[in-house]
Amino acid sequence: MSLYRKYRPLKFADVVGQDAVVTTLEQAAAQNQLAHAFLFAGSRGTGKTSVARILAKVLMTKGIKDEIIQKQIIKGIEEGNVVDLLEIDAASNRGIDDVRDLIEKIQFSPVVASSKVYIIDEVHMLTKEAFNALLKTLEEPPEYAFFILATTELNKIPSTIQSRCQCFPFRAIPEEDIIRRLQLISDQEHITIDREALRTIAHHVQGGLRDAISMLDQMRSLPQITMEDVEQRMGKTGSEYLEPLFAAMDDQDAKKVIEIVRKIEEAGIALDVFLRMLLNTTREMLHEAIDKKQSTQFLQVILDTLLKAIRDVRIAPVPGLILESALLQLCIPVEAGTKEKEKLSRPLKEETKKKDAVSTKVSNSKEDSEETKRPEEDIKQPEIEEKSDIKKASVEAVELTLENLKNLWPQIVQDTSPASVKMSLKNAQLVSVDDKTVTVGFSSSFHKDKVAHPEASRKIEEVMNKILRHSLKLECVIGDGVPTEDAPQPEVDLAEAAAEIF
Repeated sequence: MSLYRKYRPLKFADVVGQDAVVTTLEQAAAQNQLAHAFLFAGSRGTGKTSVARILAKVLMTKGIKDEIIQKQIIKGIEEGNVVDLLEIDAASNRGIDDVRDLIEKIQFSPVVASSKVYIIDEVHMLTKEAFNALLKTLEEPPEYAFFILATTELNKIPSTIQSRCQCFPFRAIPEEDIIRRLQLISDQEHITIDREALRTIAHHVQGGLRDAISMLDQMRSLPQITMEDVEQRMGKTGSEYLEPLFAAMDDQDAKKVIEIVRKIEEAGIALDVFLRMLLNTTREMLHEAIDKKQSTQFLQVILDTLLKAIRDVRIAPVPGLILESALLQLCIPVEAGTKEKEKLSRPLKEETKKKDAVSTKVSNSKEDSEETKRPEEDIKQPEIEEKSDIKKASVEAVELTLENLKNLWPQIVQDTSPASVKMSLKNAQLVSVDDKTVTVGFSSSFHKDKVAHPEASRKIEEVMNKILRHSLKLECVIGDGVPTEDAPQPEVDLAEAAAEIF
């Protein structure tokens, strides 16, 4: 017998990681206040079917005082041969005829138990017509009939069905609970396994205890299970590529990003799993930024990009290309002459932050002492020239020609905020300019709509007014405006965007 079937929970006390659900059902059973329809929703391997069978034991033995009959019913439920318990897989029996057959059988009273229980697994697979046929029976079932519906996709269950059931969410089982359960099974079965190997299994299954036990069962024949054994059989999760990837994005090293994506593909790592890890890391950064009351605009751009990628990667003909494209969008080179880019690294521990702060302070003091040693003319002359140029540009209005606007366009993009608008404005190409309007063209309606939003347009017009000394309106169109070879192209200043956050 497989370990999963052998160690399947047989009573509420054996259920792992679902304390809220178990406590509620136990108290309802003790007070004889159990409903006639239940809906268990949660990811796979979290105990929905196991809890449904345990609940069926309570319902089917209720009111039976003969202990021998009780034990026979419980044994029959565990072995799956009690006529009054019907388990249906909705993936295979999803049509209206199957539901009608169920409704006809429900009219007959229970044979051996005190109640008839129907467990419908993957209930979201039922057709619309089947749901409609089930609706009336759920609302007014016979007194002896109980329904337990289980699903991994609650969003696909019609609201009319949900409203007639008591809904119980089954959460992903915490890693520590999975580790403790695996250690217990290992001790019972005399399996020698390293603690790190248990932790690796628990992390890989993402809250599914059934998958964790199945993986342990797969390797039980080894004399000692190590972390390397686990990684060889389940494949690496890709966590070792997170640090190099963030470092590559810190350096805007597109070539390195492509190389890391290639290694991830060659290692056979599931790209959706890797993208989820990236999302979790970005989420940590978002929470830290909120705690520090910093801007989260650029982090939201990252989240939007990764969320779109994780949706597309499952249906893409070349999944690696989706991941590569998403990461390259977040790895935009910084314009020459801008200040050093803030790092897009994961949240640092306090000790690391203190060390970095001391290192930065020492580095800055060295630079200051070197500058004081330089001749005054080497330092002051460029500074004076730069201030003079800025003053001249700020006082004199620029002649409104397409060529002049192309020369100043990178500065307009540079001064635009927030970062999400700046990123979309980078994709704009200048079409025309007159004394009232600047027209820009986009190849994508997404970027056009982003820039054309009233709030975004107003901010860009303010920047143009400041730089050009003209009051101009911004007009956004699709197409037109192929740039000339000598026209400098704007780039998003990732440094400025990151500086808003960190």
